[in-house]
Amino acid sequence: MVVASRFKIRPMTLADIPQVVEVERESFPTTWPQTAYRRELASRYARYIVLIDSSTPLERPLQPAVRRSFFGVFRRSEPAPATSERIVGYVGMWLMVDQAHIVAIAVRERYRRQGLGELLLVQAMQTAIDAGLDSVTLEVRRSNSSAQDLYDKYGFLKVAVRARYYSDNHEDAIIMTTPPIQDETYREHLGRLRDAYRTHWDRDI
Repeated sequence: MVVASRFKIRPMTLADIPQVVEVERESFPTTWPQTAYRRELASRYARYIVLIDSSTPLERPLQPAVRRSFFGVFRRSEPAPATSERIVGYVGMWLMVDQAHIVAIAVRERYRRQGLGELLLVQAMQTAIDAGLDSVTLEVRRSNSSAQDLYDKYGFLKVAVRARYYSDNHEDAIIMTTPPIQDETYREHLGRLRDAYRTHWDRDI
């Protein structure tokens, strides 16, 4: 899907993992190892989507991978496939029996406050709707009021608190969940928000 003339959204691939890890490090105090993303992408329950800035392709040479041979001697292998596209954000979610759980939304620091996090959220919502799920849930830090405001805008309600949930500072997590997303009332609400987004940012969504 092309977003205006500059940004586009597509499913995440294994080649995207190094850049997604970079985005994650800019966004969160604790991060996953690359192997965790490999497991996620292999799961039939996980959906990961990346946001590409097509106006600034990546210009970085591939570094050959180093691995241990059968005889214990290190040698260089062929470079792993990588993308030349510049990844500026991503969203990850798990599709459960009847509910989608957003595990992460992140945007590179220099691309923030441009509506790109909202763009990723809308894509996650549409993915859940297309999958026939009933609702979407997530956790957000108690101190992250700007994220809470965005989720509130899209109909998320605060339903519970997980005390001392985050391992880096033992901050509480607020659990937020949408009303039924398949209901016509919610779909109309989402449609109005998409129209407002297009008008404000002059960008397709």
